[in-house]
Amino acid sequence: MTTKVSNEVQNEALRVAKGTQKKAQTKEQTKLIAQGIEKGISEYKKQQKVKGRERDKQRKKTVAAKANESIETRAAESIEPESSANSARALSALPWLLLLVSWAYFLLL
Repeated sequence: MTTKVSNEVQNEALRVAKGTQKKAQTKEQTKLIAQGIEKGISEYKKQQKVKGRERDKQRKKTVAAKANESIETRAAESIEPESSANSARALSALPWLLLLVSWAYFLLL
């Protein structure tokens, strides 16, 4: 499997290979070293892409979990006011009911 390496990576690898070149080293040996460096750089970039994808997946999971949590919290909050509204309505009806019962009692006596 041949992978295309950008000219920038090739130039960087050749520059590094020439920078570490020994006196008795041939150009062919330097080229082989540069190819090894290119391969190392491409492997490093592949690893970084994989790590980036994993971080992105983890971030998406975290965001989804927070969204689900906030939806559940909102649902719980919206349920609580309805039940308290029902109890408040029942409490506000109680005085009127007592008033009607007392008037009915006075009218019957």
